Amino acid sequence: MIFQEKYDSYKAMIEARLAQFFPGEGLDEVMRYSLLAGGKRIRPVLTLAFCVAAGGEAEAALDFACAVEMLHTYSLIHDDLPCMDNDDLRRGKPTCHRVYGETAAVLAGDALQAAAFNTALRSKGFVRPDTPMIAAQILAEAAGPQGMCLGQYWDTIGKDAPEGLQKLTEIDDRKTGDLLRAACGMGVVAAIGSVKGVDPNCIKVSMDYAGDLGLAFQIKDDLLDVTSTAEVLGKPIGSDAQQGKVTYVTLVGAEECQRAVERYTTQAKESLAGASWAGGTQFLLELADSLILREK
Repeated sequence: MIFQEKYDSYKAMIEARLAQFFPGEGLDEVMRYSLLAGGKRIRPVLTLAFCVAAGGEAEAALDFACAVEMLHTYSLIHDDLPCMDNDDLRRGKPTCHRVYGETAAVLAGDALQAAAFNTALRSKGFVRPDTPMIAAQILAEAAGPQGMCLGQYWDTIGKDAPEGLQKLTEIDDRKTGDLLRAACGMGVVAAIGSVKGVDPNCIKVSMDYAGDLGLAFQIKDDLLDVTSTAEVLGKPIGSDAQQGKVTYVTLVGAEECQRAVERYTTQAKESLAGASWAGGTQFLLELADSLILREK
């Protein structure tokens, strides 16, 4: 199966499973609006892909993947709020608070965060009974006060944050990198909980890959924010400049940004050699390369 076919297969599995959650009205509808709004689904795809790479079956990691996407969606809902980035467009659709109001959007985000941990902890079918607990702990550490939330705090309030390029790198490593690390690590955990003989080094290596991939992804986002269009991206462009935010582009320029994207991508790919992968890493190598070339 070629790369895009495999990616689309993983994505279809995720979309089908996500559609089974929150079928009701009221708050369910608000949660479902953002959760099923589309997007690349990179994080949950990575969860499935790392489970397969480590020697497991994609289905074993499916609920972990959905948990990651729920938590990611909660962060997007809150990130778009007027008290944060005040954005009107997300994934080509009006943002959650523009459709349902700020109160409903805040509550939908809160509920999705709780549902993410509930989904991870209720995942079944593992030989090792502690597998869901380990996965949920990884997700909690990525989302909490030393992870994604700290990055958002630094980004919006700035207190105690590093300065200059170090500040941007630290913010992005928390905001983007930590959840990517959780997505990849949870995939390996699903494999460990399902089959024997998984190289224990796979967890650390998966997170090394994710950290470099996250920085490459975020720097590419900064580039696209000044080179793309709202129609292509599905969200406003130039919002960082309008808010006076310092980005990689404003600090080092577009050419150096592209070099940094390529450098971090290379590091991500090379890190995979640090473990033995029963299911192979070709898809992960091609995924990293595809993110360099993306236009949205």
